[in-house]
Amino acid sequence: MRPLFCLLLLLAALAPQTLFALPANRPTPGYARVAIETTAGTIIIAVDLKRAPRTSANFLTYVDDGRFDGVTFYRAARRKSNPKLGLIQGGIDSDLRRSLPPIPHEPTSRTGIRHLDATVSMARPNRPNSAAGNFFITAGATPNMDARGDYIGYAAFGHVVAGMDVVRKILAAPTCCGTGPMRGQMIVKPIVIKRARRLDGKPTPSRGPKPWLLGLKRTAK
Repeated sequence: MRPLFCLLLLLAALAPQTLFALPANRPTPGYARVAIETTAGTIIIAVDLKRAPRTSANFLTYVDDGRFDGVTFYRAARRKSNPKLGLIQGGIDSDLRRSLPPIPHEPTSRTGIRHLDATVSMARPNRPNSAAGNFFITAGATPNMDARGDYIGYAAFGHVVAGMDVVRKILAAPTCCGTGPMRGQMIVKPIVIKRARRLDGKPTPSRGPKPWLLGLKRTAK
C-alpha cells in the first residue's frame, strides 16, 4: 500500500501543473478558448475565468473588441542555454489607440496558475497594476515569472491547448535590436495576428470608441 500512497501523493502534486491539458475542440467549464490566427499558424488558448477573473476578462475584451486584430507577435526571447526554450510576446505593443485602462495585478501566489510550459501571461512595465494589452506565451517552465516574497511576478491567466508548434516557430524567428532586457529579442519580421476570436461564450465588447480603426477606414477609401 505504501508505494500506491506515494504514487497518489505524486499525482496530487503534479495535478496543478497539468491543468493546461484541456481539450482544444470543445468547451471546458471555467475556461474560455480563444483562437489566435497568425501568419505562422493558429494558436488556441484557454483562459482561466475562475482563478484569474480580472486578467481573463481584460484579455477577452481585447479579443471581443478586435483590438488584437492586425497587431503582431514582436518579441522572441530565447534562452542562451537552450534556444528552444523561452517566450514570445505579442499584443498592441505601444499603440495607445488600442489600449484599455491597466488592470489590477493577479499574482500567481493568489491564482495558483504558475508559469509552466505553454502558459499565457500578461506582459507589463516594471511596476504593479500596469498590464494592459500585451501578453506572452512560455515555451518551457519559467518559474522566475512566479510571485515570491516581495516580488509580484507576472499575471498568468491561461494555457495553450493547441498550436505550441506555432509558438515554437515564432520563438525561432530571427531577432535583432531592442533595448534593456529586450535587447536582441525583437523579431525582424514580426508575425501578424490576423484575428483573435472567441470559441466559447458570447462576445462582450466594450462600448468605448475604437480610434485605431479610423486610419484603416481612411486607407480603405
